[in-house]
Amino acid sequence: MTLKLSIVVGNPKPKSRTLKVAETLAEKLLGPALQDPAVIDLADYRDEILAWPSEKMDALNARVAASDIVIFASPTYKATYSGLLKVFLDRYPANGLSGVTAIPLLTGADQTHALGPTVNLAPLLVELGAVVPGRGFYFVISQMDRLDEIVQAEADRYISAFQRMGRIAAALPAGAGGLP
Repeated sequence: MTLKLSIVVGNPKPKSRTLKVAETLAEKLLGPALQDPAVIDLADYRDEILAWPSEKMDALNARVAASDIVIFASPTYKATYSGLLKVFLDRYPANGLSGVTAIPLLTGADQTHALGPTVNLAPLLVELGAVVPGRGFYFVISQMDRLDEIVQAEADRYISAFQRMGRIAAALPAGAGGLP
């Protein structure tokens, strides 16, 4: 089975370190099974993101909503995620991310806002219908020299959560929750 993975980065700076952390997490999560992830660097859509309606933005939103796993990444601004990411997420209707497993990821200068992805971004993703498998991931940018090590530990934590969720799903009676 091939999983559809998307990465949405709300850093106003294109090709940011936040994007690098998110891409590394995707690689560590799926390894060789990672095929053609949709990478949406919202900095590339600054001129279009506030356009209503917008076929281009609607297509991006649809691609993300059709994903199995989405990493939503942002630098920390004022103890929370960027306005760029918020505007993108505001384009979804209620339950617009239903069926998506979402990983909230924030980057920052130090541990001061380490709870940010869990207490600020995760509730918005849940409100949109996504499943968030545990606490969010906070990465301190000054630790880029340890990127692989730190991200691998987080990927292992998420993989463990996915495996536990799979065991629970496998134990449910047939037809539970409308599933075959």
